[in-house]
Amino acid sequence: MSLPRLVSPETLDHLAESDPRAIRSRKDLQRINRIMGTRGIMLKMLLNAGISQPCRIIELGAGDGTLMLGLARKLAGQWPGVHLTVLDRQNLLSQQTMDGFNQLGWQVELVMADVLEWASTPAEETWDIALCNLFLHHFDDQLPALLQAISQRTQTFVACEPRRARLPLIASHLVGFIGANAVTREDAVLSVHAGFRDEELSGLWPQGPGQWQLAEYSAGLFSHCLLATCKHN
Repeated sequence: MSLPRLVSPETLDHLAESDPRAIRSRKDLQRINRIMGTRGIMLKMLLNAGISQPCRIIELGAGDGTLMLGLARKLAGQWPGVHLTVLDRQNLLSQQTMDGFNQLGWQVELVMADVLEWASTPAEETWDIALCNLFLHHFDDQLPALLQAISQRTQTFVACEPRRARLPLIASHLVGFIGANAVTREDAVLSVHAGFRDEELSGLWPQGPGQWQLAEYSAGLFSHCLLATCKHN
């Protein structure tokens, strides 16, 4: 089945952080990430990137930070003392999540900003790793410029996105069976329609001669991944 990519506004992105529907939907997303096996997928990508000990990591569209905390708990033994920047338009990190990072010895910096504004500013800071989950699919015409900005600010980029295919689309219509609220039920379907397949992300990644090694592939039942590694890393 051929599914053309269609990006539509998702309800959660436009709700206040304290809206009960948003709070419930973020809990739904935690369950959906567990079902998708996102933490394991991203952990494998990070370990396969061949980075011995990164000092600086940035998560784009970090949300409530719980997925990143789960990754940090797996990585902190090998990657101690990381400075983690979490970028999001809202401050969704609970004190419990912040305490979790602190207990691992990771220093957390919260940057409240729109990622497109962040991308449009001069690249004054760089990170060893930039990563995101269920984030790039929100962008359409802005995506090439965003990927360009990311490539100027990091040595390694890891992205885990919805896969645009028949099975994920069917599953997106069934999230109500795990107790998802109306916001999540609607947004899940929109996310798959806006997702990626084949080498769509690689085709948008800024590529100079011999600069980047790209791996784009499906993972699990529902995910589509991009791992971009600078060859000079």
